[in-house]
Amino acid sequence: MAWQLHYTSARSGPTGRAGFQFVAETPGLPDGVRAGVTPYLSYRPPPDAPPSPDDSELGLFPVSLLYDRVDGRPLLLRCRYLGRDYSGRYGNFFAHAVVAEPDELEGLRPAELWHAPHWAHLPAPETAVLDTLDELTPGAALDPESLAAWLAESGQGDPYALLGHLVDAVAGVLGQGHGRVVLVSDDVELIARWIAVVSYSLPVTAAARLSFVTYTADPDGAAQRLVGTTPAIWAAVRHRASHARAFDLREGTPAGRTSRFARTVAGCWRGPDFAGLDALGELAPLDDPAQEGAAALLALCRGDATVTAAEEGAAAELLSRRGSGIPEWVWRDLVPGVPSMGLDLALALHERARAAGAADVARQCSLRVGERVSDALAEAAGLAEITAAAGIAERAGVGLDPAEVAAAAARCARRGDAGLGAALAGCPAGLRDALLGGVLSGLAEAGERERAAALTPGNCDLLHAHSERLRAAPAVGGAVLASVGRRYPERRIQVTGELLRLDGDVDAALDEVWRVPPSAGECADLLDAHGDAMAARAPLAGLPSRTFTRLAFPGGDGLAEPAALRLAERVREVLPDGRAGRDAALVQAYGAAITAGPARAARALAQIADAGDATPQLAGEAFVGAARRLCRRPPAFRAELLAALPAPVRARLGERWTEELPGRARSGRAPLRGGEAEQRNDLVEVVLRMRTRGASEPALEGWARAAAGRWLAGRQLDVRLERSPRLRAALRDLLAEGDSSRGGR
Repeated sequence: MAWQLHYTSARSGPTGRAGFQFVAETPGLPDGVRAGVTPYLSYRPPPDAPPSPDDSELGLFPVSLLYDRVDGRPLLLRCRYLGRDYSGRYGNFFAHAVVAEPDELEGLRPAELWHAPHWAHLPAPETAVLDTLDELTPGAALDPESLAAWLAESGQGDPYALLGHLVDAVAGVLGQGHGRVVLVSDDVELIARWIAVVSYSLPVTAAARLSFVTYTADPDGAAQRLVGTTPAIWAAVRHRASHARAFDLREGTPAGRTSRFARTVAGCWRGPDFAGLDALGELAPLDDPAQEGAAALLALCRGDATVTAAEEGAAAELLSRRGSGIPEWVWRDLVPGVPSMGLDLALALHERARAAGAADVARQCSLRVGERVSDALAEAAGLAEITAAAGIAERAGVGLDPAEVAAAAARCARRGDAGLGAALAGCPAGLRDALLGGVLSGLAEAGERERAAALTPGNCDLLHAHSERLRAAPAVGGAVLASVGRRYPERRIQVTGELLRLDGDVDAALDEVWRVPPSAGECADLLDAHGDAMAARAPLAGLPSRTFTRLAFPGGDGLAEPAALRLAERVREVLPDGRAGRDAALVQAYGAAITAGPARAARALAQIADAGDATPQLAGEAFVGAARRLCRRPPAFRAELLAALPAPVRARLGERWTEELPGRARSGRAPLRGGEAEQRNDLVEVVLRMRTRGASEPALEGWARAAAGRWLAGRQLDVRLERSPRLRAALRDLLAEGDSSRGGR
């Protein structure tokens, strides 16, 4: 059902007023329709048309047929220029509007109504009531057969190439939902024919969304998607309408290549092949006017060998999107073309054919997928392509040879592909072992730069989870384990065991793992776990010495910790020979020197001083640390210790003790603060007690004589020693020796 309205300039319309107005309409017009139609009611003659045309010239003015939607209802509006109105003024036009229910145009393309019999050429009398249109009947000359004949007889360039460009342009604006395509010609009949051809070239649903107008004097402001205008109008506005795609129908075919869909449409018109156009409309997604997948699928059904990989991808996407909505004839017609299909399309077709129960197509596609997957594996440039191909094979139920997967993975790994994590995650479970084996094989054969590029921290962690496989590729295993051990210190002992089980030279990897020396406890655990192998591996054999040396700084304090002493004992049990054993003995000597009685401490200190082949830094810091700790012992202990030492060691220890004094006490400057005098007096007493034992250290005695020879220091020492006659006597003798030496000189 459709309603009609007439609009023109009248002396007195239904309302009694003069001017442009609705002069007749169908009774029962739905609410809002009249207001919805009003914005479309306009007509301006072309600028080069006669300003005061006579009756013979009025037929030359272009007729405007507009198609659009008003509140969801189709609107068809035909405007004719009438010239003068009731008052004799020029500018009058007659608009005949038809507003239909949404289903009234079902199966009908609006362009078919260009010459429909229901169009009136003049407005109805003022008192007329317009009939309801029960059926919209297309006009003559714009049926598909007539249009195909017209295209074939057209002598202007290549009409089929022009059609391809028009179809692409229209599909573009429909897909975007904005923009317009402009057709430029003085012949509005020509414009109407092209609009009709384009409409028939689209699926019915897409054609229903193609609003158009055959003529407008304002192509830049028109709301329709396909717009006709004259050359004079377009010349005046084209600089403002750069967003519009214009086709001057006088100039022939534009340059450039068209889409597969557009070329297929043009080929169907050239045939003519209306069944092909119907097939395109049946295959095309209802909401996608680009139609590439439909055109490619139709070409494949017809055995076209020119379908590209990208076009096959569009066909595969269409199959996946439409699913069970694919017509049955497609399955039948696609069977001959399966052997030439690409991988993605064969897979999509296999899945949809299997779901649709098309067993023959599914079987053919499964075979094709197997062939294409093998090709894809042989050509794969990366691990991601391998797992993608393996996943496709799994989806198609195609069994892959693990050796093919391994060979492809090895080739990619040799190139330094770092995508192992994603590849393993995406690989079918049954082929992961082959993929991993291929990667390890390829990395073993790769150059150093490629191997380093592939062995990222994440990949090393993944490969470490398969550590049993690393023994077959020692070069790879060494690099992987070195990375893991370096980054996870808590795993170093475990990683060391794994490295020791590898064939070949792993010293560089061990050195990297233990670049940071272990703690005393960790070193002891390492000895417990791998003590038998440590002596044979230089990076491991040197670890105890590095640990001791690290503990020795600063001042040897760390060597006194129980963990250090336990480590020294363990080292002497496991590695008694070599530097590690000698350093352990030195650490034990340090422990004795700072804890034992004078005689034993003297022997231990002498052992430290005569370290021999022990680590020099360790021996030096241990002596300094022991001297500092012994300096805190009572003078009697220190004197007995010095007396028991060999002369060179005694001199060295005396020098260290002097260095331990505060600067004022060491240089003899006064006055001394706080405990500084006490420290000086303690060391002087040590010298005096040594003298009573018949022992001496010349440099230390020289310092004591100078320190005690000052008046204030002498008084303080005299008070300190008043209850020890022997020490007072030793002090007098010490000072007297200094006086006599000065007198002799």
